[in-house]
Amino acid sequence: MFKRQKSLASERKRGLLSQRATRFILKDDMRNFHFLSKLVLSAGPLKPTPAVKHSKTTHFEIEILDAQTRKQICILDKVTQSSTIHDVKQKFHKACPKWYPSRVGLQLECGGPFLKDCITIQSIASSSIVTLYATDLGQQVSWTTVFLAEYTGPLLIYLLFYLRIPCIYDGKESARRFRHPVVHLACFCHCIHYIRYLLETLFVHKVSAGHTPLKNLIMSCAFYWGFTSWIAYYINHPLYTPPSFGNRQITVSAINFLICEAGNHFINVMLSHPNHTGNNACFPSPNYNPFTWMFFLVSCPNYTYEIGSWISFTVMTQTLPVGIFTLLMSIQMSLWAQKKHKIYLRKFSSYIHRKSAMIPFIL
Repeated sequence: MFKRQKSLASERKRGLLSQRATRFILKDDMRNFHFLSKLVLSAGPLKPTPAVKHSKTTHFEIEILDAQTRKQICILDKVTQSSTIHDVKQKFHKACPKWYPSRVGLQLECGGPFLKDCITIQSIASSSIVTLYATDLGQQVSWTTVFLAEYTGPLLIYLLFYLRIPCIYDGKESARRFRHPVVHLACFCHCIHYIRYLLETLFVHKVSAGHTPLKNLIMSCAFYWGFTSWIAYYINHPLYTPPSFGNRQITVSAINFLICEAGNHFINVMLSHPNHTGNNACFPSPNYNPFTWMFFLVSCPNYTYEIGSWISFTVMTQTLPVGIFTLLMSIQMSLWAQKKHKIYLRKFSSYIHRKSAMIPFIL
């Protein structure tokens, strides 16, 4: 009996201890839950995990045909939409090594214009398959080579005539005749003109990295070298007669020539550097340099100064070959100036309102 009561008492104690332990655990859980709830509420609402967007890149298939035979040369696959014609030429060269990128010209249709290297495939594609016609442009040379050859030839050719080599002029006549000072001044001005051209080509102008057919180099050199030979022959001839109005005509023309040369140089330097906004696509505006104020009157002051130099040289030497060369250069530069003027009008109409292309108030 006593043992039974003792066992009942121990069971009651165990029950009380278990109830107390359960209550303690529940209270502890409630405290943890309450603390966790405050922590979550203080952190704010849960942000949803952003969905990962997979960019879809469009690929094109470029079919290249021979422009003459219309036969398929190759197919370039997996060409991205951001690829340019230059990239296509590089891939075309890898697929067909005999087609060099500098010699190949790509067209959308036979007889159409050649596509520039900067054009993207996306801008010309009407479907996922693009057909281009390839043409071999022949031997190509860089533009830097063209300009250097154009300007180095006249510089050296004029000096050969200035030295009066016996194979060009009669030695006895050259030794007997006295050279007028304008002959020396003309040689100086001519050398200054082409030395400036060479230095600007190397250090000022941002020449395009593209190429041009070899025939263009031959034609340009034939024009500049041929006219230089004709001009130098007359000016350095032993029978050359000085200008009609003497030193006054020579001095005024020489001063105007040097002013135009300086103006041309400063305009070229200004055109080759970006403006203050860092964007060289904006129409150039005059600055503190007086030579740049020509921008107030014309769109292409570099052509204005260039024509001014050759007109001054014509008046200073008073020779027919220089006058013909000046006339031809004026016609060509007026065409270039009008073309650029139209581009400026289309892009920057608010900047060049009432401006002329090359000659103030006239052209």
